[in-house]
Amino acid sequence: MPELPEVETTRAGLTEHVVGYQVSKLVVHQPSLRWMIPADMPSYFEGGKILSLDRRGKYLLLASDLGTALIHLGMSGSLRIAPQKEPLRTHDHWQMLFENNTCLRYHDPRRFGAFLWAGSKPFEHKLIASLGPEPLSENFTGEGLYKMSRGRSLAVKNFIMDSKVVVGVGNIYASEALFASGIHPNRPAGKVSKARYEILAAEIKIVLAKAIESGGSTLRDYVNGSGSPGYFQQQLAVYGREGGSCNNCDADIKQIRIGQRSSFFCGKCQR
Repeated sequence: MPELPEVETTRAGLTEHVVGYQVSKLVVHQPSLRWMIPADMPSYFEGGKILSLDRRGKYLLLASDLGTALIHLGMSGSLRIAPQKEPLRTHDHWQMLFENNTCLRYHDPRRFGAFLWAGSKPFEHKLIASLGPEPLSENFTGEGLYKMSRGRSLAVKNFIMDSKVVVGVGNIYASEALFASGIHPNRPAGKVSKARYEILAAEIKIVLAKAIESGGSTLRDYVNGSGSPGYFQQQLAVYGREGGSCNNCDADIKQIRIGQRSSFFCGKCQR
């Protein structure tokens, strides 16, 4: 599933190709995604200009003259810029045609993504209204994590993956940040000290920033707006490396299941 770095990479790569351009037509080929694409979605874009392309958590916010649509890439979705004359691919479910003869196309083999209208107050939409702070913002701190974790018995890995605590820390990046912080992923969130949360918050910022710089991670389906994969997976210290050697101490990387997700860690470095 595309996580925050992949979504941010997509946003950054598409912005110059969509913002400021007039939409001549919006064509929905398959409206049945995770939720049905509203039948009147074309009326909110056709004849207007794209004003901005922003991100909140894993959601893209595509603003037109009339308001804002929310886009989620789901498990296997991707957005790309293409010439209008280029043939559609299988699983291209909607396309936004611009007056410069290019188009924005949404591709999603599993159809778990979303394209929904959020109107003039997108941040009040039920899908994003209760989201936690952005991890790369000043609002995300170790002190905040510490306060929210008091009395919580769930694993610290699940705690930092809760979008109400902080947005966009997916499975890959949670495993990597916890390794860099020396914290065992199964340690109860309420048993992690304030000092260690300060380290963890800093490492989450570092890991996500590096992932964005590398264009995200491609483990299965993800490609960016130009169709290129991400390369952060080449820098992964623990995720997907069970049985391999720890880069710090040469102990074996272990894998366990936490909350029905695979978790990777070094039993010697992480406590």
